[in-house]
Amino acid sequence: MPDRTDPNRWRAPVTEANAPAGTDPGPTVVLAPDSFKGTATGAQAAEWIAAGFTGVCPDAEIVLVPMADGGEGTASCFSGEVCTLPTVTAAGRLTEASYVFDATGGGTGVPQAYIDVAAASGLPAVADTPVPGTGDTFGTGVLIADAVSRGAVHIVLGLGGSATVDGGTGILIALGAQPLDASGRALPQGGEHLAELADIDTAQLNVRAAAVEWTLLADVTAPVTGPEGAAAVFGPQKGADAELIGRLDAGLHHFCDFAGIDPGTPGYGAAGGVPVGLHWLSSAVTGGEPRVRLRPGARTVADAVGLPGFAADADLVVTGEGRVDGQSFTGKVVGTVLDIAGRTGTPAAVVAGAIRTDLPEGVIGIELGPRDGVEDPHRTETRLREAGRQLAERYLATRTDQG
Repeated sequence: MPDRTDPNRWRAPVTEANAPAGTDPGPTVVLAPDSFKGTATGAQAAEWIAAGFTGVCPDAEIVLVPMADGGEGTASCFSGEVCTLPTVTAAGRLTEASYVFDATGGGTGVPQAYIDVAAASGLPAVADTPVPGTGDTFGTGVLIADAVSRGAVHIVLGLGGSATVDGGTGILIALGAQPLDASGRALPQGGEHLAELADIDTAQLNVRAAAVEWTLLADVTAPVTGPEGAAAVFGPQKGADAELIGRLDAGLHHFCDFAGIDPGTPGYGAAGGVPVGLHWLSSAVTGGEPRVRLRPGARTVADAVGLPGFAADADLVVTGEGRVDGQSFTGKVVGTVLDIAGRTGTPAAVVAGAIRTDLPEGVIGIELGPRDGVEDPHRTETRLREAGRQLAERYLATRTDQG
């Protein structure tokens, strides 16, 4: 994992040993935001908030711990070689996408890759022309196959932010497993024809890829089907109307029956049902128990980057995202970071474009204000720097009141 303890990109830290006579060391501030969708990555948000904070409080020791919950930016939270290659979007258009390959497996000796479904198969690439019925995860499968060719035997797959509801069949196709209908013809891409699935041809299967160990990082606990399932809840966000949602739900239910999976399994509805396809694939190779583990994305990332330890040693923990609402406390980054801060007894703050729910008692809330309808990264940088300045002023005022 990257060393998050070096704050020297901001200043030489003041300690009790080198502080000027009569002064106290500055506060240690951990910055652990999620991405601000479309305008700032988690790392950028942390840097810009830090720049604003240190403008007011130059003796602060800043620790940057950008976060993610299984969606956009999850892979970048881990150390390793960034691999970028040609692939395709959910609509099948050529693009480039990146993932992180760690030959050492974080010191375990087990080569592994960190891949976001959103990198190739995410919503932003098809925002102008959504493909909820015909979009697939083939592009993600290309990244997985490349990682396996480099020696990965463990794939950590972030499931958030997908544009698809295909049950992961696009990944299966990229790895050489072809879904067929009753007449033996290849199913059309996407999830709207999954109800016609009769067989999956594995003659060309990439066995090495199918045999890897999978850790799936989910940002939701949705089941595969039903009123809380992948199609019903997330289909509208991906552009599906009521009629298509019904067909997608029926197709996913049929795929679960085919794969011997309970469609009510919590979390298996993430990324349009990708866990269903990977469960089937792994079971087909092992002949029994699949090598698939589903984990809560935000908590897994927090533990991997050492956030609980950093929080315990900090004077302030800051998190944030574009919009904070009730969903932010259901396994997302903001709720997870605030929970960790609460457990360690560390004061906390939230920076967000908009805060639409009550924050826990004592948590400082800083809103960026209106976006003027423009998703401009330069404007976001300015607003986050200003938020950092406001946060420092609020924090120092709180310390003065308490002192």
